[in-house]
Amino acid sequence: MRRNYEGEDGLKKGLVPMRGLAWGAALLCAASLAWAAGAKVDTNPMNYDPQVREAFQHFYNLDFPEAVGRFERYHAEHPGDPQATAYLLEAVLFQELYRQDLLDTTFYANDGFLTGRHATSEDPQARDRILGLADEAVREADWRLSKNPNDVDALFARGWVRSLKCTYLAMVEREFSAGFRLALKARDDEQRALQLDPNYIDAKLVVGIYEYVVGALPWPFKLLIGFAGVTGSKATGLAMLRDAGNRGVISSMEARTAMALFLRREARYPEAIQVVRSLKNQYPHDFLFCLEEANLRRDAGEGMGAVAAYRELLADSAKPGYFASAQLELAYFGLGDALRGQRHYAEAAQAYEKAAWTPNVGPELKIRSLLAAGECRDLNGERQQAVSDYQAAISTGPGTSRADTERKHLRTP
Repeated sequence: MRRNYEGEDGLKKGLVPMRGLAWGAALLCAASLAWAAGAKVDTNPMNYDPQVREAFQHFYNLDFPEAVGRFERYHAEHPGDPQATAYLLEAVLFQELYRQDLLDTTFYANDGFLTGRHATSEDPQARDRILGLADEAVREADWRLSKNPNDVDALFARGWVRSLKCTYLAMVEREFSAGFRLALKARDDEQRALQLDPNYIDAKLVVGIYEYVVGALPWPFKLLIGFAGVTGSKATGLAMLRDAGNRGVISSMEARTAMALFLRREARYPEAIQVVRSLKNQYPHDFLFCLEEANLRRDAGEGMGAVAAYRELLADSAKPGYFASAQLELAYFGLGDALRGQRHYAEAAQAYEKAAWTPNVGPELKIRSLLAAGECRDLNGERQQAVSDYQAAISTGPGTSRADTERKHLRTP
Protein backbone atom coordinates (compact mmCIF):
# COMPACT_ATOMS: atom_id res chain seq x y z
CA MET A 1 0.00 0.00 0.00
CA ARG A 2 1.03 3.63 -0.43
CA ARG A 3 2.55 5.61 2.40
CA ASN A 4 2.53 9.31 3.16
CA TYR A 5 5.81 11.12 3.70
CA GLU A 6 6.17 14.60 5.18
CA GLY A 7 9.25 16.77 5.67
CA GLU A 8 11.90 14.11 5.10
CA ASP A 9 14.74 16.51 4.29
CA GLY A 10 17.44 13.87 4.21
CA LEU A 11 16.20 11.94 1.18
CA LYS A 12 18.22 13.45 -1.64
CA LYS A 13 19.51 10.71 -3.90
CA GLY A 14 18.25 9.27 -7.17
CA LEU A 15 16.03 6.51 -8.45
CA VAL A 16 14.36 5.84 -11.74
CA PRO A 17 15.37 6.74 -15.37
CA MET A 18 14.22 8.13 -18.71
CA ARG A 19 10.90 6.80 -19.86
CA GLY A 20 8.36 9.22 -21.21
CA LEU A 21 9.71 11.20 -24.18
CA ALA A 22 7.66 8.92 -26.30
CA TRP A 23 5.87 11.35 -28.53
CA GLY A 24 8.64 13.27 -30.16
CA ALA A 25 11.24 13.83 -27.58
CA ALA A 26 13.52 11.22 -26.34
CA LEU A 27 15.29 11.51 -23.45
CA LEU A 28 16.57 10.02 -21.67
CA CYS A 29 16.15 9.47 -17.32
CA ALA A 30 14.30 9.73 -13.99
CA ALA A 31 14.24 10.27 -10.32
CA SER A 32 15.72 11.50 -7.15
CA LEU A 33 14.31 11.61 -3.67
CA ALA A 34 14.28 15.41 -3.44
CA TRP A 35 11.12 17.39 -2.82
CA ALA A 36 10.09 20.65 -1.24
CA ALA A 37 10.65 20.70 2.50
CA GLY A 38 7.48 19.95 4.40
CA ALA A 39 5.45 19.06 1.30
CA LYS A 40 3.35 15.91 1.47
CA VAL A 41 4.13 13.40 -1.29
CA ASP A 42 2.66 9.92 -1.79
CA THR A 43 4.41 7.10 -3.62
CA ASN A 44 4.74 3.34 -3.90
CA PRO A 45 7.00 2.22 -1.01
CA MET A 46 8.92 -0.01 -3.43
CA ASN A 47 10.54 3.18 -4.70
CA TYR A 48 12.45 3.40 -1.42
CA ASP A 49 13.62 -0.23 -1.35
CA PRO A 50 17.44 -0.24 -1.01
CA GLN A 51 17.69 -2.84 -3.79
CA VAL A 52 15.77 -0.56 -6.15
CA ARG A 53 17.81 2.49 -5.23
CA GLU A 54 21.07 0.60 -5.72
CA ALA A 55 19.94 -0.68 -9.12
CA PHE A 56 19.11 2.84 -10.23
CA GLN A 57 22.50 4.08 -9.12
CA HIS A 58 23.93 1.77 -11.78
CA PHE A 59 21.26 2.88 -14.24
CA TYR A 60 22.13 6.56 -13.82
CA ASN A 61 25.76 5.83 -14.40
CA LEU A 62 24.71 4.06 -17.63
CA ASP A 63 26.00 0.75 -16.31
CA PHE A 64 23.14 -1.08 -17.98
CA PRO A 65 24.34 -4.69 -17.50
CA GLU A 66 24.46 -4.19 -13.72
CA ALA A 67 21.15 -2.31 -13.65
CA VAL A 68 19.34 -4.91 -15.76
CA GLY A 69 20.77 -7.78 -13.72
CA ARG A 70 19.67 -6.26 -10.43
CA PHE A 71 16.19 -5.49 -11.73
CA GLU A 72 15.87 -9.00 -13.09
CA ARG A 73 16.49 -10.35 -9.58
CA TYR A 74 14.07 -7.84 -8.07
CA HIS A 75 11.45 -8.76 -10.65
CA ALA A 76 11.85 -12.44 -9.81
CA GLU A 77 11.46 -11.67 -6.11
CA HIS A 78 8.20 -9.74 -6.68
CA PRO A 79 6.13 -11.82 -9.09
CA GLY A 80 2.88 -10.24 -10.22
CA ASP A 81 3.83 -6.69 -9.18
CA PRO A 82 3.56 -4.24 -12.11
CA GLN A 83 5.97 -1.79 -10.50
CA ALA A 84 8.75 -4.40 -10.33
CA THR A 85 8.09 -5.33 -13.96
CA ALA A 86 8.15 -1.66 -14.95
CA TYR A 87 11.59 -1.20 -13.37
CA LEU A 88 13.00 -4.02 -15.46
CA LEU A 89 11.23 -2.81 -18.60
CA GLU A 90 12.71 0.66 -18.23
CA ALA A 91 16.26 -0.63 -17.82
CA VAL A 92 15.97 -3.01 -20.81
CA LEU A 93 14.35 -0.35 -22.99
CA PHE A 94 16.92 2.34 -22.35
CA GLN A 95 19.79 -0.08 -22.71
CA GLU A 96 18.53 -0.71 -26.24
CA LEU A 97 17.92 2.96 -27.02
CA TYR A 98 21.42 3.84 -25.81
CA ARG A 99 22.92 1.05 -27.92
CA GLN A 100 21.26 2.51 -31.00
CA ASP A 101 22.41 6.11 -30.29
CA LEU A 102 18.76 7.11 -29.89
CA LEU A 103 19.34 9.01 -26.66
CA ASP A 104 21.07 11.81 -28.55
CA THR A 105 18.77 14.76 -27.85
CA THR A 106 19.91 16.63 -30.97
CA PHE A 107 17.88 14.05 -32.92
CA TYR A 108 14.64 15.27 -31.29
CA ALA A 109 15.31 19.00 -31.01
CA ASN A 110 13.50 19.82 -34.27
CA ASP A 111 10.52 18.51 -36.20
CA GLY A 112 12.68 16.62 -38.71
CA PHE A 113 12.47 13.72 -36.27
CA LEU A 114 8.73 13.53 -36.98
CA THR A 115 8.69 14.06 -40.72
CA GLY A 116 11.85 12.43 -42.08
CA ARG A 117 12.68 8.89 -43.14
CA HIS A 118 15.32 7.52 -40.77
CA ALA A 119 17.61 4.52 -40.56
CA THR A 120 16.68 3.19 -37.14
CA SER A 121 17.02 -0.57 -36.94
CA GLU A 122 15.15 -3.05 -34.78
CA ASP A 123 16.70 -5.95 -32.90
CA PRO A 124 14.00 -8.66 -32.90
CA GLN A 125 15.16 -10.16 -29.60
CA ALA A 126 15.23 -6.77 -27.86
CA ARG A 127 11.85 -5.88 -29.35
CA ASP A 128 10.25 -9.10 -28.17
CA ARG A 129 11.58 -8.67 -24.66
CA ILE A 130 10.54 -5.02 -24.40
CA LEU A 131 7.04 -5.59 -25.72
CA GLY A 132 6.68 -8.79 -23.68
CA LEU A 133 7.58 -7.03 -20.43
CA ALA A 134 5.21 -4.17 -21.26
CA ASP A 135 2.33 -6.58 -21.85
CA GLU A 136 3.17 -8.47 -18.66
CA ALA A 137 3.12 -5.30 -16.54
CA VAL A 138 -0.19 -4.13 -18.03
CA ARG A 139 -1.78 -7.53 -17.24
CA GLU A 140 -0.50 -7.31 -13.68
CA ALA A 141 -1.87 -3.79 -13.25
CA ASP A 142 -5.18 -4.76 -14.84
CA TRP A 143 -5.57 -7.63 -12.38
CA ARG A 144 -4.99 -5.33 -9.41
CA LEU A 145 -7.37 -2.73 -10.79
CA SER A 146 -10.03 -5.38 -11.31
CA LYS A 147 -9.89 -5.92 -7.53
CA ASN A 148 -9.66 -2.23 -6.67
CA PRO A 149 -10.32 0.35 -9.43
CA ASN A 150 -8.87 3.05 -7.18
CA ASP A 151 -5.46 1.39 -6.73
CA VAL A 152 -3.30 4.45 -7.39
CA ASP A 153 -0.03 2.49 -7.45
CA ALA A 154 -1.42 0.17 -10.13
CA LEU A 155 -2.74 3.12 -12.16
CA PHE A 156 0.62 4.85 -11.99
CA ALA A 157 2.51 1.69 -12.97
CA ARG A 158 0.22 1.02 -15.92
CA GLY A 159 0.54 4.58 -17.19
CA TRP A 160 4.30 4.46 -16.78
CA VAL A 161 4.52 1.16 -18.68
CA ARG A 162 2.31 2.44 -21.47
CA SER A 163 4.54 5.49 -21.82
CA LEU A 164 7.60 3.24 -22.02
CA LYS A 165 6.04 1.10 -24.73
CA CYS A 166 5.02 4.29 -26.52
CA THR A 167 8.64 5.44 -26.37
CA TYR A 168 9.74 2.28 -28.16
CA LEU A 169 7.03 2.56 -30.81
CA ALA A 170 7.90 6.18 -31.55
CA MET A 171 11.69 6.10 -31.35
CA VAL A 172 12.48 2.71 -32.88
CA GLU A 173 9.47 1.56 -34.90
CA ARG A 174 8.38 5.15 -35.70
CA GLU A 175 4.76 4.12 -35.32
CA PHE A 176 3.55 7.57 -34.35
CA SER A 177 -0.17 6.98 -34.75
CA ALA A 178 -0.15 3.84 -32.59
CA GLY A 179 2.24 5.53 -30.19
CA PHE A 180 -0.04 8.52 -29.76
CA ARG A 181 -3.02 6.35 -28.97
CA LEU A 182 -0.97 4.58 -26.33
CA ALA A 183 0.25 7.93 -25.03
CA LEU A 184 -3.36 9.02 -24.60
CA LYS A 185 -4.06 5.91 -22.50
CA ALA A 186 -0.93 6.57 -20.43
CA ARG A 187 -2.04 10.17 -19.84
CA ASP A 188 -5.51 8.97 -18.79
CA ASP A 189 -4.03 6.55 -16.24
CA GLU A 190 -1.84 9.22 -14.67
CA GLN A 191 -4.61 11.81 -14.66
CA ARG A 192 -6.85 9.33 -12.88
CA ALA A 193 -4.10 8.72 -10.32
CA LEU A 194 -3.86 12.47 -9.70
CA GLN A 195 -7.63 12.78 -9.35
CA LEU A 196 -7.59 10.05 -6.69
CA ASP A 197 -4.49 11.40 -4.96
CA PRO A 198 -3.28 14.91 -5.87
CA ASN A 199 -0.14 14.24 -3.80
CA TYR A 200 0.99 11.43 -6.14
CA ILE A 201 3.39 13.90 -7.77
CA ASP A 202 5.19 11.36 -9.95
CA ALA A 203 2.04 11.05 -12.07
CA LYS A 204 2.61 14.62 -13.26
CA LEU A 205 5.56 13.44 -15.34
CA VAL A 206 3.62 11.65 -18.08
CA VAL A 207 0.77 14.17 -18.03
CA GLY A 208 3.22 17.07 -18.27
CA ILE A 209 5.13 15.57 -21.18
CA TYR A 210 1.86 14.80 -22.96
CA GLU A 211 0.59 18.35 -22.47
CA TYR A 212 3.78 19.93 -23.78
CA VAL A 213 4.34 17.64 -26.76
CA VAL A 214 0.74 17.76 -27.97
CA GLY A 215 0.78 21.54 -27.55
CA ALA A 216 4.02 21.79 -29.54
CA LEU A 217 3.20 19.41 -32.40
CA PRO A 218 2.65 21.08 -35.78
CA TRP A 219 -0.98 20.96 -36.91
CA PRO A 220 -0.22 19.15 -40.22
CA PHE A 221 1.45 16.33 -38.30
CA LYS A 222 -1.53 16.01 -35.95
CA LEU A 223 -3.76 15.80 -39.00
CA LEU A 224 -1.53 13.16 -40.58
CA ILE A 225 -1.78 10.81 -37.60
CA GLY A 226 -5.45 11.49 -36.91
CA PHE A 227 -5.06 13.71 -33.83
CA ALA A 228 -6.09 17.05 -35.32
CA GLY A 229 -8.68 17.67 -32.58
CA VAL A 230 -6.40 16.81 -29.65
CA THR A 231 -5.07 19.80 -27.73
CA GLY A 232 -2.35 20.39 -25.20
CA SER A 233 -0.62 23.28 -23.48
CA LYS A 234 3.12 23.85 -23.48
CA ALA A 235 2.86 26.16 -20.46
CA THR A 236 0.81 23.63 -18.48
CA GLY A 237 3.22 20.87 -19.42
CA LEU A 238 6.28 22.78 -18.28
CA ALA A 239 4.57 23.73 -15.00
CA MET A 240 3.74 20.09 -14.25
CA LEU A 241 7.26 18.98 -15.13
CA ARG A 242 8.70 21.67 -12.89
CA ASP A 243 6.64 20.36 -9.96
CA ALA A 244 7.64 16.75 -10.69
CA GLY A 245 11.26 17.88 -10.95
CA ASN A 246 11.08 19.59 -7.57
CA ARG A 247 8.98 17.06 -5.64
CA GLY A 248 8.81 13.81 -7.57
CA VAL A 249 10.00 10.66 -5.84
CA ILE A 250 10.77 8.57 -8.93
CA SER A 251 10.28 11.25 -11.56
CA SER A 252 12.48 14.16 -10.50
CA MET A 253 15.41 13.50 -12.79
CA GLU A 254 13.28 12.45 -15.71
CA ALA A 255 11.09 15.51 -15.39
CA ARG A 256 14.14 17.75 -15.40
CA THR A 257 15.55 15.92 -18.42
CA ALA A 258 12.30 16.51 -20.31
CA MET A 259 12.26 20.15 -19.18
CA ALA A 260 15.77 20.70 -20.55
CA LEU A 261 14.78 19.29 -23.93
CA PHE A 262 11.65 21.40 -24.12
CA LEU A 263 13.41 24.56 -22.94
CA ARG A 264 15.93 24.00 -25.74
CA ARG A 265 13.08 23.90 -28.25
CA GLU A 266 11.96 27.23 -26.83
CA ALA A 267 15.52 28.59 -27.21
CA ARG A 268 15.63 29.22 -23.46
CA TYR A 269 19.19 28.01 -23.24
CA PRO A 270 20.34 29.50 -19.91
CA GLU A 271 17.41 27.84 -18.14
CA ALA A 272 18.04 24.54 -19.89
CA ILE A 273 21.74 24.61 -18.97
CA GLN A 274 20.86 25.27 -15.33
CA VAL A 275 18.53 22.26 -15.30
CA VAL A 276 21.09 19.96 -16.89
CA ARG A 277 23.79 21.06 -14.47
CA SER A 278 21.51 20.07 -11.59
CA LEU A 279 21.38 16.57 -13.11
CA LYS A 280 25.10 16.48 -13.75
CA ASN A 281 25.83 17.54 -10.17
CA GLN A 282 23.94 14.47 -8.91
CA TYR A 283 25.56 12.08 -11.38
CA PRO A 284 28.86 13.59 -12.60
CA HIS A 285 29.84 10.28 -14.22
CA ASP A 286 26.72 10.00 -16.34
CA PHE A 287 28.03 10.43 -19.88
CA LEU A 288 24.71 11.68 -21.25
CA PHE A 289 24.33 14.46 -18.68
CA CYS A 290 27.86 15.69 -19.43
CA LEU A 291 27.18 15.47 -23.17
CA GLU A 292 23.92 17.39 -22.84
CA GLU A 293 25.61 20.30 -21.09
CA ALA A 294 28.05 20.58 -24.01
CA ASN A 295 25.16 20.32 -26.51
CA LEU A 296 23.30 23.14 -24.82
CA ARG A 297 26.38 25.35 -24.61
CA ARG A 298 26.81 24.86 -28.36
CA ASP A 299 23.18 25.72 -29.06
CA ALA A 300 23.46 28.76 -26.80
CA GLY A 301 26.17 30.13 -29.09
CA GLU A 302 29.14 29.74 -26.75
CA GLY A 303 31.38 29.01 -29.74
CA MET A 304 34.82 27.80 -28.75
CA GLY A 305 33.63 27.40 -25.17
CA ALA A 306 31.35 24.61 -26.41
CA VAL A 307 34.26 23.14 -28.41
CA ALA A 308 36.30 23.05 -25.20
CA ALA A 309 33.41 21.32 -23.37
CA TYR A 310 33.28 18.53 -25.97
CA ARG A 311 37.04 18.10 -25.88
CA GLU A 312 36.96 17.90 -22.08
CA LEU A 313 34.25 15.23 -22.34
CA LEU A 314 36.39 13.21 -24.76
CA ALA A 315 39.40 13.58 -22.45
CA ASP A 316 37.36 12.36 -19.47
CA SER A 317 36.15 9.42 -21.55
CA ALA A 318 39.77 8.36 -22.03
CA LYS A 319 40.29 8.08 -18.25
CA PRO A 320 39.92 4.45 -17.13
CA GLY A 321 36.66 3.97 -15.24
CA TYR A 322 35.53 7.60 -15.46
CA PHE A 323 32.36 6.64 -17.34
CA ALA A 324 30.79 3.20 -17.07
CA SER A 325 29.65 3.62 -20.66
CA ALA A 326 30.66 6.38 -23.06
CA GLN A 327 29.40 6.59 -26.63
CA LEU A 328 32.17 8.59 -28.18
CA GLU A 329 30.31 8.95 -31.47
CA LEU A 330 27.84 11.30 -29.78
CA ALA A 331 30.63 13.49 -28.43
CA TYR A 332 32.45 13.57 -31.77
CA PHE A 333 29.24 14.51 -33.57
CA GLY A 334 28.61 17.36 -31.14
CA LEU A 335 32.22 18.51 -31.49
CA GLY A 336 31.79 18.52 -35.26
CA ASP A 337 28.67 20.69 -34.96
CA ALA A 338 30.44 23.12 -32.63
CA LEU A 339 33.50 23.41 -34.91
CA ARG A 340 31.31 23.81 -37.98
CA GLY A 341 29.52 26.69 -36.28
CA GLN A 342 32.90 28.39 -35.91
CA ARG A 343 33.73 27.69 -39.61
CA HIS A 344 36.55 25.32 -38.71
CA TYR A 345 35.46 23.06 -41.53
CA ALA A 346 38.48 20.77 -41.76
CA GLU A 347 38.45 19.98 -38.04
CA ALA A 348 34.67 19.62 -38.09
CA ALA A 349 34.84 17.11 -40.94
CA GLN A 350 37.42 15.07 -39.04
CA ALA A 351 35.22 15.01 -35.94
CA TYR A 352 32.16 13.94 -37.94
CA GLU A 353 34.14 11.19 -39.64
CA LYS A 354 35.37 9.93 -36.28
CA ALA A 355 31.73 9.79 -35.17
CA ALA A 356 30.73 7.89 -38.31
CA TRP A 357 33.47 5.28 -38.01
CA THR A 358 33.31 4.71 -34.26
CA PRO A 359 32.76 0.98 -33.64
CA ASN A 360 29.08 0.06 -33.11
CA VAL A 361 27.76 3.47 -34.13
CA GLY A 362 24.04 3.34 -34.92
CA PRO A 363 23.04 3.68 -38.59
CA GLU A 364 21.06 6.88 -38.11
CA LEU A 365 23.93 8.73 -36.46
CA LYS A 366 26.40 7.32 -38.99
CA ILE A 367 24.37 8.76 -41.87
CA ARG A 368 23.97 12.13 -40.15
CA SER A 369 27.71 12.26 -39.45
CA LEU A 370 28.77 11.36 -42.99
CA LEU A 371 26.39 13.89 -44.53
CA ALA A 372 27.73 16.63 -42.25
CA ALA A 373 31.33 15.57 -42.93
CA GLY A 374 30.75 15.71 -46.68
CA GLU A 375 29.22 19.17 -46.44
CA CYS A 376 32.19 20.41 -44.42
CA ARG A 377 34.60 18.88 -46.93
CA ASP A 378 32.75 20.68 -49.73
CA LEU A 379 32.84 23.96 -47.81
CA ASN A 380 36.59 23.47 -47.38
CA GLY A 381 37.13 22.77 -51.09
CA GLU A 382 37.86 19.04 -50.60
CA ARG A 383 35.46 17.70 -53.20
CA GLN A 384 36.90 14.20 -53.57
CA GLN A 385 36.68 13.50 -49.84
CA ALA A 386 33.18 15.00 -49.75
CA VAL A 387 32.00 12.63 -52.49
CA SER A 388 33.47 9.70 -50.58
CA ASP A 389 31.52 10.70 -47.45
CA TYR A 390 28.26 11.13 -49.38
CA GLN A 391 28.63 7.76 -51.07
CA ALA A 392 29.31 6.03 -47.75
CA ALA A 393 26.24 7.66 -46.23
CA ILE A 394 24.00 6.62 -49.13
CA SER A 395 25.19 3.02 -48.90
CA THR A 396 24.38 3.01 -45.18
CA GLY A 397 20.81 4.27 -45.60
CA PRO A 398 19.75 4.44 -49.26
CA GLY A 399 16.06 4.94 -48.44
CA THR A 400 16.42 7.74 -45.90
CA SER A 401 15.59 11.43 -46.26
CA ARG A 402 19.26 12.28 -45.81
CA ALA A 403 20.19 10.00 -48.71
CA ASP A 404 18.05 12.23 -50.93
CA THR A 405 20.09 15.23 -49.76
CA GLU A 406 23.35 13.38 -50.31
CA ARG A 407 22.41 12.49 -53.89
CA LYS A 408 21.81 16.19 -54.57
CA HIS A 409 25.21 16.99 -53.09
CA LEU A 410 26.82 14.42 -55.38
CA ARG A 411 25.49 16.38 -58.35
CA THR A 412 26.19 19.84 -56.95
CA PRO A 413 28.72 20.68 -54.22
